[in-house]
This record gives sequence, structure tokens and C-alpha cells, in this order.
Amino acid sequence: MSQSDNTGPAPQDRSLEDALAGLPAPDPVDLALRILRHVGISPERYDAYVPLETDAGILYAAYSPTAVTGSVLESMVVSPEMFEETHWQRTGRTAIRSSLPFPGLRPALRTGRAKALPVDLTGFDAQERAVLEAVRTIPKGQLRPIGWIARGADVADMADLTGFVVRTLARNPLTLLIPCHRVTYEDGTPCDAAYTPATGRALRSAEGIDMARLAELSRRGGLLLGSDTTYIYCHPTCAHARRITPPHQRPFRTAAEARGAGYRACRSCRPVSV
Repeated sequence: MSQSDNTGPAPQDRSLEDALAGLPAPDPVDLALRILRHVGISPERYDAYVPLETDAGILYAAYSPTAVTGSVLESMVVSPEMFEETHWQRTGRTAIRSSLPFPGLRPALRTGRAKALPVDLTGFDAQERAVLEAVRTIPKGQLRPIGWIARGADVADMADLTGFVVRTLARNPLTLLIPCHRVTYEDGTPCDAAYTPATGRALRSAEGIDMARLAELSRRGGLLLGSDTTYIYCHPTCAHARRITPPHQRPFRTAAEARGAGYRACRSCRPVSV
């Protein structure tokens, strides 16, 4: 007589299933937001935030109904609770965990093109905002010196220009979205005013910026790079400069030196004309 197959779970497996079925389901990450909406609390009175994967690690990004209000790498704040606390201290607004990011935030982080993303710079005066907006225009994978930022922000005639720009960058409330890791001093040294050098190195490395190559170029006297075939000079990280093959590279220390040699400025990266 043939024995029929027993396809049901073993008794010990059924006991485990029963035990798991009796456990309460975990709360959804946006439970607090759902409660606030249910009781009619206006979204204008608080911010939501999400953790997002980036090439440089997890980024906590907070937002109001109209703009991104803050972003910090996890490595800079250690925990979500610390992010919530520092966000409240800076903005006076509670940040509540959400499951949905601000519209357009994911593609802005993926492409490195965040200059069109609405951001809230409350607490900064007009000149400071102009500096931060100039930094937003630096393309992913490229660097620009403080003088370039100052020209773009129309503060080039300000006394203690470098100090003003550095102090403004040190208060950058939007890591990655305002990419101050792409700003350097005039000698090409990174201006990591908003975070530790290790964080700055990680951000630049994630964008493929070869600081060793730039340091070698600087040792050769080149803060700008020209092509002896096009007679155009660029910032060394400009997309056009990266296409200049070594035999045709002509380093220049200043824009005035490049112009004196008969070269004209790149219309894409617009090196400072000094």
C-alpha cells in the first residue's frame, strides 16, 4: 500500500508560523505624518524627511511643502535622532520621518544637477544666498575657486572676500544639494568649510575628481589648463579640459598669463578673468 506524500508544514514549522502571526505588524515609517494629517495639523507647521542612498552614503533630507529645508550625510550626524535635533536647532521646525522624498530630489542627487531644485535659505542674507546659489551652479565632478564663486555671486569687490565666502560655506545647510565640496581656494586646495576633510575627500572621490592629478598639475604651475590646438583655457576639471590629451596640454597659473599667450577663456567653465 503506497504512503501518501505529506506536503504540509512540520509541527515545529506550524508553531513558528503561529507565533509570527501573533506578533504586531511594525508601524509604517510615516505613521507620525499620517496621524498629523488625520488630526488636521497643517504641513506648513513641520518638515518631513527621508534617508536616501547616495554615492557618498545615506543622506537625510528634510523638506517643507515647497522646498528642501536641510540635508546632512549620516556620517555627519550619526543617527536620525541627531539629525532631527540639529534640524530643529537650526530651523525651529520639527522634522518627521516620511517614506516619500521631495519631488525631484532623487534625480537631483542621482545626476548631481540640483540647481533647479527649490531650497529654503531662510536665515541667510542676500549676499550669502548669492554665494550659495553660485555654488549650486558648479557641475558634478568639477571644482571652482573662491574667486569664481565671488564673481558669480557679484561680491568680488567685498573686503575680506575669502573670509566671507568661507564663513558662508561653513553654514551650508544643504550638503550635496549645495555642493561646497566642489569649492577650492585660489591655489586649488579644497575649501572644506562645512565638514571634515575626510568628508570632503569622500564626496570628491564619489564624483571621480582626481585630486592627485590636480596636485601634480599645480606643481607644474597649472591652476588653469589650455589646449594648444584650440587655444582655449579652462579650469582643469572642466569637461572640455579633461579631453585635452597630455601632448597638447598647456598649464597656466593665471587667466592673465593664458590671455597673454593668445588663449581665450572657455565659455563653459568661464575661468575668472584676472
